[in-house]
Amino acid sequence: MTNTASTLRTAVPLDELIAAARELRIGGRWERATRLLDSTEATGPRSRARLALAAVEVALESDWFGGTALAEPRLAAAEEFVEVLIASLDGKPADEAHSDIRWDLDFLRLRHDYLGQVRVDGAFRFGPDGKDPDAPAALRTHAERLRGQAPDDVRRGWAEMYLGLVADNLFAERDIAPGHYEAALRAGEAGAAGATGEAGATGEAGGSHACGDDLLVREALRHLGDHDHDHGDHARARERWSRATELGARAGTVPGTLSQQLLLAVLARDAGDEAGAVALVREIARWAGAIGAVTTEAQARGFLAGVDPTAPPAPAESGS
Repeated sequence: MTNTASTLRTAVPLDELIAAARELRIGGRWERATRLLDSTEATGPRSRARLALAAVEVALESDWFGGTALAEPRLAAAEEFVEVLIASLDGKPADEAHSDIRWDLDFLRLRHDYLGQVRVDGAFRFGPDGKDPDAPAALRTHAERLRGQAPDDVRRGWAEMYLGLVADNLFAERDIAPGHYEAALRAGEAGAAGATGEAGATGEAGGSHACGDDLLVREALRHLGDHDHDHGDHARARERWSRATELGARAGTVPGTLSQQLLLAVLARDAGDEAGAVALVREIARWAGAIGAVTTEAQARGFLAGVDPTAPPAPAESGS
């Protein structure tokens, strides 16, 4: 029998395959990451659940940066695979890794629901105005539950991160959010430097949840710097935003690094270097458009039109 491209199969360790898909994902290669995961045949309910969770992560990042709407059906599929995994235990106690998978699925649902609250009619709209007040409250409760159930410090740090985001961007509670970001920062910095683990990856590929998380540190610094900037401490904001840019680049996040560079352009504009800020943001817009990161491109073009991407959401009007 003659082998053809359609019949050739290669055995690859699942950890390595998920790690490769993760690097494609954070590099902005969402379609390629999805094809890699979808073309994989896994044996056993645990492996299939892990692949499904990895596919949700890809869809979520595509939705966030690429403006797509792919995560909901991927979440539904992952929930089915995790249910099959749980059923396969047949009443036996779940081991720690199985518990991690359930937590990761719940966290991915939180991320999806949060995006649904900050993106309205295809555009980002922060703050509580015009939104059902019960939805942000439910997200806060969800994140608090995840924090309490987190199986390790890094996952707990990601739950803290989302508690801060919910306070900041849905409730406009600017005084409450930094405490959550500080807790997330401490969790992300725990353990060995240079780790690139991430909640949602089932803790088995892309770095250990027990040894720190560059992307969590980056995210916390990004938002703490935003508060520094609002308080007029531009030196501290620059320090945090510059480190966040470096960490994002080290972790391999292309769209995330572009969005972080946009914040450095804000500081250049604040310092009076309009020409430098505009030159940088024109390149950000061009790069973001080239990789399909349409939300980052739109933010960059808004900056060029005079919009401040760091403007805080307005608090809800009294009586609304």
